[in-house]
Amino acid sequence: MKAVKVAENIWWVGAVDWDTRNFHGYSTARGSSYNAYLIADDKITLIDTVKAPFFDEMKARISEIVDPSKIDVVISNHVEMDHSGSLPQLMKLTPGAAVYTSPQGEKGLRAHYKEDWDFHAVKTGDSLRIGKHSFSFVGTPMVHWPDNMLTYCPEAKMLFSNDAFGEHMASAERFADEVPLGVVEEEAAKYYANIVMPYGAQTQKALADAAGLDISVIAPSHGLIWRRDVGTVVGWYQKWSADQPENRAVVVYDSMWHSTETMALRIGDALEHAGVPARMCNLKTTHISDIMTGVLNSKFVFVGSPTLNNGIMPPVAQFLTYLSGLAPKNRVGFAFGSYGWGGQSVGIVDKIMREAGMRMLDSVRIQYIPDEEQLNALSEHVRQGVQAFI
Repeated sequence: MKAVKVAENIWWVGAVDWDTRNFHGYSTARGSSYNAYLIADDKITLIDTVKAPFFDEMKARISEIVDPSKIDVVISNHVEMDHSGSLPQLMKLTPGAAVYTSPQGEKGLRAHYKEDWDFHAVKTGDSLRIGKHSFSFVGTPMVHWPDNMLTYCPEAKMLFSNDAFGEHMASAERFADEVPLGVVEEEAAKYYANIVMPYGAQTQKALADAAGLDISVIAPSHGLIWRRDVGTVVGWYQKWSADQPENRAVVVYDSMWHSTETMALRIGDALEHAGVPARMCNLKTTHISDIMTGVLNSKFVFVGSPTLNNGIMPPVAQFLTYLSGLAPKNRVGFAFGSYGWGGQSVGIVDKIMREAGMRMLDSVRIQYIPDEEQLNALSEHVRQGVQAFI
């Protein structure tokens, strides 16, 4: 298992997870990777580790460059176990290594692993020299855990960006310029939408804090390394974190006997005629994490459910729980659906979306099978409703 040279005396020594298809409810159709970086200098330094089952893969790559027991410094940018999971195994090989992490990182690592390693808590503005290379640290709390931080190497003009600027993506390639840009953007958007979206304000602050750094390479903890055109991915994050979605829509629905589906399709047609491109998302066939990728750039979020046992369809409930946790800002919502006798579903959907902070159009429910007159009225209601927000 070969290490990959990123810059002079800096190597990628992480692991590729070809098989994972789920990450906390996020569908990872292209797998993932766990990036760790080795810097060979007077003090051998490792930045982050990998998920615990992949320790041997990381160890093999490190061993191409140096005996892992010779590692002097471990920098832990993030406690989460896809980043730190191999740390206990590594520390058994090199028990004298110093562990540099944020104050919250030290608390988290102690709580996770119950070990009294040689911790050094660092904060924004602190630095460490290991020989020809040095590192400065930038705290980025809540992007996306309290312990998160960035590590910057000025000599290599390289930002080790932790969970920012990454993708869940397994590939033989290590660099973004080796993969079609559209594929990278798609996976980066999905990553941001499903992991970073709730922390837009914190992301904006992190971008501002890093703005003064001279960055030629961005080395994230997942996915591809940016060694060219780093402004591209930074621009994506500036756009996404600003929470200014486009005049686009996602129409999300489940249906029992096609009545709510019929309403959804007519809504999609009405949106098209209103000049609002719509993505149709049937929850029977579309994963909620893929829907959230559409929500990222869409101002309008329309959700439909028939009434089931005085409530809503379970896939709709799952989606709304997921949506509420990711807390997209500046969205306009609309609840719709069909019913037989109770009709509670639309009110439930409307209430959840309001509680999630969305401005809501007046909801619409139709009993049994919608007729053409009802569908025409629904179309007009949607067209007039969205015009107020375009």
